[in-house]
Amino acid sequence: MRFLPGFNWWRKWLGSTSEKEAASYLENKGYGILARNWHCPAGEIDLVARDGDCLVFVEVRSRNAAPVEDAAASVNETKQAKLSRLAKWFVQKHRLQAVLCRFDVLAVAWDNGKKKPRIEHIQGAFESTGN
Repeated sequence: MRFLPGFNWWRKWLGSTSEKEAASYLENKGYGILARNWHCPAGEIDLVARDGDCLVFVEVRSRNAAPVEDAAASVNETKQAKLSRLAKWFVQKHRLQAVLCRFDVLAVAWDNGKKKPRIEHIQGAFESTGN
């Protein structure tokens, strides 16, 4: 899919704003946010949170005026494998091998004219691929 010149700012804004809304949503549910946009040589994890004793790696998917199901379904096997590798980097770097881990997806959908998005939280959206 090709985008019009200058359209990249909109995608960045939508992604950044959606990640902020997702973090706020999780905090309101009692999660502790440990990291936002955590980087390593292999890539980036949108959010790393703690839900009780569980370490949660969160992929935030956003869509403008699209069903939240579309956003959640966009976390395909390739993306799941990448997130699994990134989670291993995080766990090793912070020496958290003994901590339970989970992969969640937060699908964020912005309806036209709405100031707040619809958010669907899919806990345990997929298992680590073992890569």
